[in-house]
Amino acid sequence: MSAPEPRELDSRYFDSDEYALGRAGYAVRRRTGGPDEGWHVKGPRDAEGARVELHWPLGAEGEIPDAVTAAVAHVSVSRLTFIARILNNRTASYLLDDAGGVVAEFVDDRVTATDVRRGTSASWREWEFELGPAAPTDATGRSRLLSAATEAVAAVGGRIAASDSKLGRTLGL
Repeated sequence: MSAPEPRELDSRYFDSDEYALGRAGYAVRRRTGGPDEGWHVKGPRDAEGARVELHWPLGAEGEIPDAVTAAVAHVSVSRLTFIARILNNRTASYLLDDAGGVVAEFVDDRVTATDVRRGTSASWREWEFELGPAAPTDATGRSRLLSAATEAVAAVGGRIAASDSKLGRTLGL
């Protein structure tokens, strides 16, 4: 395991007035802080539970890059508006293989989230375990790794998250 790495993340989420992107399984955010700082479009989960994520540089604050709106235009051509802000005090650690490759990233998040439209805020703590490039590529190996992680989390009192995403929890979905 690598040494813990602290990160301060500030994510601002955007959708159409009627939440067309969210209803279709998409999320658009502008995140500052951390190694993946920039604009992200996350697509719906596929049959195996994976999500496609597209990424662009930050650009000017207050302006949604044309590439971002083009990436979701097939879902909605409505103007995107600011719907939620999620501040995240994250501590990340990497599970490394013998060669130093990243098998998985484990993060401990302390979240403060605001639903901009309703004017409500909430705080919580959650853990995430995400497979890395050196994770097993076969189904059996991945299953064993994920089972071991699930058992380790349960052994210290962890449980399944209240929502599939921080944005979903923020918006009460």
